[in-house]
Amino acid sequence: MLILDEAAVRKLLTMQALIPAMEHALRALSAGEVVQPVRVMVPVADHGGFLGSMPAYTGAQLGAKLVTLFPNNQGVPTHHALILLFRPETGEPLVVMDGRLITEMRTGAVSAAATKMLARPNSSVLAILGSGVQAQSHLKALRLVREFRDIRVWSPRNAGAFAHRFGVRLAQSAEEAVRGADVVVIVIISQTPILSGEWLSPGMHINAVGAPQPTWRELDDDVLRKTKLYVESREAASYESGDVIAAGSIFAEIGEVIAGAKAGRQSAEEITLFKSVGVAVEDLASAELVYREWLAVQPPRS
Repeated sequence: MLILDEAAVRKLLTMQALIPAMEHALRALSAGEVVQPVRVMVPVADHGGFLGSMPAYTGAQLGAKLVTLFPNNQGVPTHHALILLFRPETGEPLVVMDGRLITEMRTGAVSAAATKMLARPNSSVLAILGSGVQAQSHLKALRLVREFRDIRVWSPRNAGAFAHRFGVRLAQSAEEAVRGADVVVIVIISQTPILSGEWLSPGMHINAVGAPQPTWRELDDDVLRKTKLYVESREAASYESGDVIAAGSIFAEIGEVIAGAKAGRQSAEEITLFKSVGVAVEDLASAELVYREWLAVQPPRS
């Protein structure tokens, strides 16, 4: 069985290939072509962490991701993961690969796919709340689908270093970053609201990625009242996201919009919200890209 570490995954996976792969995966999910149970999360209460199990079958792909979330980690990533692919016809294991980077990259790619469908075409101001690996991934991915002339970043810590490293503008508060932005990204793991509806302006698009537990929130009630809500999976988001539970209704899955079955943005003034929880089909599609690239670069057998 092949084993690929993070360095190998990094060489084989590109954001340019990943965004269309996520579009295809999300379209298939919404079309009912994917068998994907809701993620099982095991609390690791002694250390404030979680272990998640995420299996799926797409017809062409069979596999699972095991992922840990330890929000209090300092000096090591908050997420670690392994992804396994099996041969669908026989169940034989094909490859196990590091999933930390895949989780980082596919999350940004999914938000980019949603931004491509929902943000105004002329969006030019980006606000990022957060300064970790997801902030980096989203910055790279969103720049591939929109041209931003002004990018602002804020986070409780390390925002200054992020702004300096990536040549973006440091905001002194979340409110300063958000007001007047066209696209907002929230990539801070939070149990209480970070984004206030008072800061929103007509035509804004929001990608909300944090708060992955049913009792956690990253959006206040005013945000939910003012926005049209899109998700990856109704089942997963309604089970896992405190924000979606509080909203009470979902307009559409983003895969339905990609397929043309549901409407995306319908006016320049409406405020759209994409709430992402991360689903297994995204990880399998990403791992399949890596595996195919690995096969393509192998020397021919003599």
